Amino acid sequence: MSSKSEEERLEAIRSAVKQMSFAYKANEKKTPSKSDNDVAEIDEPQQARAPIQLEVEADALRRAEAVLFAAGEPVSAEEVSRVLPDGIDASIILMTLKEAYNRRGVNLVEVGGRWRFQTAPDLRHLFTEYREEDRKLSPAALETMAIIAYCQPVTRAEIEDVRGVAVSKGTLDILLECGWVRHRGRRKTPGRPVTYGTTSEFLEHFGLESLDVLPGKSEFMAAGLLDSALPANFEMPKPSDSDADDEEPFVGDETDENASFHTDFLAEDNRSDD
Repeated sequence: MSSKSEEERLEAIRSAVKQMSFAYKANEKKTPSKSDNDVAEIDEPQQARAPIQLEVEADALRRAEAVLFAAGEPVSAEEVSRVLPDGIDASIILMTLKEAYNRRGVNLVEVGGRWRFQTAPDLRHLFTEYREEDRKLSPAALETMAIIAYCQPVTRAEIEDVRGVAVSKGTLDILLECGWVRHRGRRKTPGRPVTYGTTSEFLEHFGLESLDVLPGKSEFMAAGLLDSALPANFEMPKPSDSDADDEEPFVGDETDENASFHTDFLAEDNRSDD
């Protein structure tokens, strides 16, 4: 009974090696059709292979597989051969594994003369990762953001008057992309310049219930952000989220995207932020 079990075990090993062996397939020559007796004569040497040799080849496959999986970088054939039993050709083992993993979720590939396991090309989409990276606003963008928050509704020309320098289109585009600034409407003045204001995302990001709770003059002075020698009649601007009397809201097909193409004729586009 034990002899039969041993024969079954060896037959299983023999079958596995045959299925995985690329070299075995490569050695099959295309010959004219032969009789059943001729085929039997060809298969007899394969069937008669020593069971010990089959076990050695199976062990070599397992060793190479383990080394390749554990390696943190591609492995050369010479490095693989160091862990294989004596008399085993590393190139044959690698080709056998390549064939065995050809239709699996990971493939064995040769890159620059070295070997590694990698995700099958048709499954790469499963590992696509999207990350949101915080973008640090420039001083110019922060100043522009503060002016819009406190002076809204405000035009680009009015922002430049407060800052003393030109506001580039890129600065406003960044704030619009962040979702903190929006196009409110147009000023009822010649040229109908676009007015800017903050969004609900701005309030959420800074933890504000409304524009009314923005820090005032006393808070800024307590924090040392305002000069103590300010004029006596100095007052902080009062932002408003409602439509101003001199402001015309967007109507009809006019959208924020359309507004981005409007040029404020009071500003010079070729000036840049300091």
